[in-house]
Amino acid sequence: MGVQERERKVYRPLRRAGLEVIPDAVPEGTIPFCGGYGREDVVGGFSHPYGIPRLVERLNEDWYDLAVSSGLLDHRREFLVMLPQGTRTHRAALRHQHDGGSAPALWTRVRLLERWDIMGRGADAAFLGVYAGHPGFGMLALDGSVYVCCSTGERGVDVLAVRRPDRSEHVLRHLEGIVARDSSYVHREFRTRIARWLADRAPTTRPT
Repeated sequence: MGVQERERKVYRPLRRAGLEVIPDAVPEGTIPFCGGYGREDVVGGFSHPYGIPRLVERLNEDWYDLAVSSGLLDHRREFLVMLPQGTRTHRAALRHQHDGGSAPALWTRVRLLERWDIMGRGADAAFLGVYAGHPGFGMLALDGSVYVCCSTGERGVDVLAVRRPDRSEHVLRHLEGIVARDSSYVHREFRTRIARWLADRAPTTRPT
């Protein structure tokens, strides 16, 4: 897929949601995936049921408060968001979440613009959710200090902030398990990327 196609199919919808993509600017050494965190890793979050008034507005307001208080945004309002390598949307990824043949998502650097709508237009563009009011995404501070994830369940929307996922014993064990298991449901490139990151980590950085 060429640069122009990605600009048209991915970057423009995100810009309409208030996220300006900064290509090829992910900090070196960024953890490739944040999963398997424990309850003790969670340092904040909120939940809203689908039926509450002004759902999208309240989700946006609480996301921004969490992003600021947790340190997700840097002084330029920049952070990382997990996006597909191609143009496959979050909606499509959910339909094929056990498809080991699809290319895994990658971190992409973005800047939050003055006018934005993460939970509405962002989710409706299907890169940050399924549709407006049903968001789903993973976001990471540029320095890796906090991971913010959003998921939709049967009853509502849950958003959590995880402190230092790259130092969490739960996350590290989860990543090591992905590398160790030879599963056909895990894309080979994804496993290789995680293995390389684990190998490059200084031994002294892992908690004891």
